[in-house]
Amino acid sequence: MFLQWTKYAQRLGEKGYKIMESLLLINDPVLNGTTISFELPNEGSKLDFESEMIGLLGHLRGHLHNHDITIEVNVNETIELKRNFTDQDRYNRLLQLNPNIELLRSTFGLDLDA
Repeated sequence: MFLQWTKYAQRLGEKGYKIMESLLLINDPVLNGTTISFELPNEGSKLDFESEMIGLLGHLRGHLHNHDITIEVNVNETIELKRNFTDQDRYNRLLQLNPNIELLRSTFGLDLDA
């Protein structure tokens, strides 16, 4: 199943549908009986995927000789984007990444308010 899934994604990429190709390859599909579970990061991706799902189902059903195959799409929005809006927030984030930033700030007498 995974081989045919990948072949379909590559075929879409060759036709110029790069977004759909990347959506199909973003996660590995999981086969549970005749149901394929697939996880996407947001609702927009799900809508794009569902527009191509009929073609994908036709490809999979034909090549796998199983017309009972269905695809279940799940959205996993647990990934949180943390955005830094103030200078202090940005400084704190950089300080987490590299504690030597505080040494640089104190050595040169830099002020965050400026």
